[in-house]
Amino acid sequence: MSLIAERLKTVRPSETKAMTARAAELREQGADVITLSQGEPDFETPLPVCEAGIQAIRDGRTKYTAVAGIKPLREAIRKTFSRDHGLDYSIDQITVGCGAKQVVFNALFASLDTGDEVVIPAPCWVSYPDMVLLAGGKPVLVSCDEAHGFKLRLAALEAAITSRTKWLMLNSPSNPTGAVYSRNELLALAAVLRRHPHVHVLSDDIYEKLTYGCEFATMAAVAPDLYGRTLTINGVSKADAMTGWRVGYGAGPLALIKAINLVQSQTSSHTSSIAQYAAVEALSGGRDHVREFARAFLQRRDLVVAKLNQAEGLSCRLPDGAFYAFPSCAGLIGKRTPDGKVIETDTDFAMYLLDAFAVAVVPGSGFMASPYIRISYASSLEDLTRACDRILAACATLS
Repeated sequence: MSLIAERLKTVRPSETKAMTARAAELREQGADVITLSQGEPDFETPLPVCEAGIQAIRDGRTKYTAVAGIKPLREAIRKTFSRDHGLDYSIDQITVGCGAKQVVFNALFASLDTGDEVVIPAPCWVSYPDMVLLAGGKPVLVSCDEAHGFKLRLAALEAAITSRTKWLMLNSPSNPTGAVYSRNELLALAAVLRRHPHVHVLSDDIYEKLTYGCEFATMAAVAPDLYGRTLTINGVSKADAMTGWRVGYGAGPLALIKAINLVQSQTSSHTSSIAQYAAVEALSGGRDHVREFARAFLQRRDLVVAKLNQAEGLSCRLPDGAFYAFPSCAGLIGKRTPDGKVIETDTDFAMYLLDAFAVAVVPGSGFMASPYIRISYASSLEDLTRACDRILAACATLS
């Protein structure tokens, strides 16, 4: 009898973590690696947020908290949903987890029975399909091509839904494409979902504050009649530069939130008490830093996309949100490196960039889309400029 569970045989390690770890190994060996594989802002956590965490330590806020999170944080989350989207949740309809990632997993684990299906528009974040598998469900990947903005089309959604479908997962702005669903696009998807009342919506809004020239919209607010069928997930990692603090949250139907809390009570119990008090300040204090971060990301986006579109064999759509570029490398497939190796896949190209030019990106295959690469522009303009120059040089070496 094997010690390792059978279900783990279907689960892949995170491609983003794997590429970042490989880059770190090369850096330790002395290579000047520029890492564009991790979705982590290079900004420091705002000082008032850090000070709130420090004050929590001084005040002795270092004990266990409620599983769902401290009341001041859930109240801050409740007010944020109301202020930003007109969404009315009670404090008991809100749960706090160790990052948005854990809230997603807890929701799937709490709701999926063996064989239940989850519709996932692809390209998608690397963890979605594997979290569904770990929870006993079946990921149903629906291809969303670049010609349609990497967005889910109505006919494709309709065709993907079966009697076993339990969730539609929506991530807007999207990781990895930066695609943002407009209010009208969400309304159109809602019209399909109304014909299938057994399907719920998991709306991952973690990049909500990072949009460029377009308005953010979320399903529970756009389609109030789907409010009771929608779990809205967010957090402070991306917009507040708090990735390591591990604070995410979700709001939705009371029965689901109770089930999520039950799962959490038997796993992590709760996220750090200190981090929770810091998150109260992030959500309730001044938000100028969020606007400053977004302006910086916009400048970085424009630089990266312009440079990538100068590279022979690459073609990059201008993303509307998040902090990722997702260029196609179709024009490089079949070309040869100077040592004669054929670039057969996006993974081959990503490894060539890392090994020969010391730039770490993530192959699109990890996001269920090939041949693409994902580039995080959550780095300094200097590093992005150097990295893009290396990418252009790498493309020029292929013949």
